[in-house]
Amino acid sequence: MTSLLEVLEEARTRGFLGPGPIERHLDHTKAFVAALDGPPSTYLDLGSGGGVPGLVLASWWACPAVLIEAQAKRGAFLEEAVEALGLDAQIVIARAEDAGRLPAWRRQFPVVTARAFGPPPVTAECAAPFLQVSGVVLVAEPPDAPDSRWPVGGLSRLGLADEGVIAEGEAHVRRLRLASALDERYPRRAGVPGRKPLW
Repeated sequence: MTSLLEVLEEARTRGFLGPGPIERHLDHTKAFVAALDGPPSTYLDLGSGGGVPGLVLASWWACPAVLIEAQAKRGAFLEEAVEALGLDAQIVIARAEDAGRLPAWRRQFPVVTARAFGPPPVTAECAAPFLQVSGVVLVAEPPDAPDSRWPVGGLSRLGLADEGVIAEGEAHVRRLRLASALDERYPRRAGVPGRKPLW
């Protein structure tokens, strides 16, 4: 059977994963694990690309997962990887803004993960629709990222509250909790969160 390391090496070869040792990508994923008390019942990963953290967490947590990827080539790679690794994960090839409006995915997840998905306002607006109330978004953060990247006023428009940063080695993950139900107007149409960010 294909190993997780082999899958990630292939992702890097295809240009879906950044440079550097594969072990470093695995170390970054550990911060997502540290941000929770234990494996969730299920989770959704935004912009899964080369599989970090989505595929890695599916392998470690062994719980059902949904991985969303807008680019067809990357989505096809993820489908191959899920089959090769025997993971309980569904690949959805769609824009997050579109998928977040579908009843099958909206308000269905206790946890949403995102790494290098987009700027804070885009990530927050695209992630919040998938969350159950009291669910959390876990977002990879640069070292020493200021809290001002996630302003209270902007987050509150999406029903989100900032619970701070969890560090694991050199990796950092910000945890945002959906404190109240999201307004039906979010997410806005595909591309709008990037063109007209909430903050």
